[in-house]
Amino acid sequence: MTNLSTEQTSLSRANSLLRRLLPGVALSAAVAVVAVVSTPLVARVFPIPAMVIALVIGIALNPVAKQQIFTPGITFCVKTLLRWAVALLGLRIALVEIIALGLTTVLIVIVSMVATLVAGLLIARAFGQNAYYGALAGAGTAVCGASATLATASVLPHYNGKEADTVFVVVAVNSLSTLAMVLYPLICLWLGFSQTNIGIMLGATIHDVAQVVGAGYAVSEPVGNTAIIVKLFRVLLLLPVALGIGYWFANANATKERAKVPAPVFAFVFLALCLLNSIAPSLAGFAPFYMPIKTWLLEFSTWGLLIAISALGLGTSVSAIRALGWRHVATVTGTTLVILIVVTAGLLVQR
Repeated sequence: MTNLSTEQTSLSRANSLLRRLLPGVALSAAVAVVAVVSTPLVARVFPIPAMVIALVIGIALNPVAKQQIFTPGITFCVKTLLRWAVALLGLRIALVEIIALGLTTVLIVIVSMVATLVAGLLIARAFGQNAYYGALAGAGTAVCGASATLATASVLPHYNGKEADTVFVVVAVNSLSTLAMVLYPLICLWLGFSQTNIGIMLGATIHDVAQVVGAGYAVSEPVGNTAIIVKLFRVLLLLPVALGIGYWFANANATKERAKVPAPVFAFVFLALCLLNSIAPSLAGFAPFYMPIKTWLLEFSTWGLLIAISALGLGTSVSAIRALGWRHVATVTGTTLVILIVVTAGLLVQR
């Protein structure tokens, strides 16, 4: 009797969660479908990828998406669905492709991240802001956008205005990432970068995972694959970056406390699937079963990314961007330019 009651309670909770998520997920999925259907029509005038169209439609529908009924589902798409869709992209890549990026790429990423973190502190000081905000802006730009901003906020000491600063950075990096998703591929093509270097630049400079995916696969599949590998390398550095910032700013009392930073589980799943994809096709008798499953999962990944980017657009408020203080915006813009310049310079030198 107890087991039956427990099962009924679990089922009731699952149904309640589904009802909360369904409106936002459905709206995001509808935007994705409209984007896919309209892509051939738009291409008659100008070739725009479905991901970009989905983002634009989502932003246009932001006033509708602000209703509370859509919030849980949109949040689920941007955070949970996106991460698993990205994790499944590991099935596109073999381990040899990761190794092929080489030590130079690793050095470019690390040097650019350190330069961006330092720039955040210096620019914030130049604009009369506290060092805590500089750390938030630097980490949000250097690592992985909103996730890094929130992780960094969790390890910083409390100070007046901390919550407002965190919100400013989250909104700003999201907005700048969206702009970068459209502009950076054009900059790469103008500079004459190879497909590999375009992927490296996009993965090493754009803040959020969603926009890296959108920018990379809008150029080509190889560029998208490379961009995701480089981006996930940055994500994997979230833990040492956040802990380093926490210890740097810790006072005598906070030094004794252990900061907790969420591990990027989806990044480890991505790498595990890369390993699987590296060995599975060569295993005798396994390939016939593996390939159909891989195809299905990659299709799910493609639609998951489209839906997540649609949700990202739905959650982007133009009015919120306009309400930001210019010093806050200038600091995040400055760190964005620093990481762009350092990575671009590194790629030009090695070319």
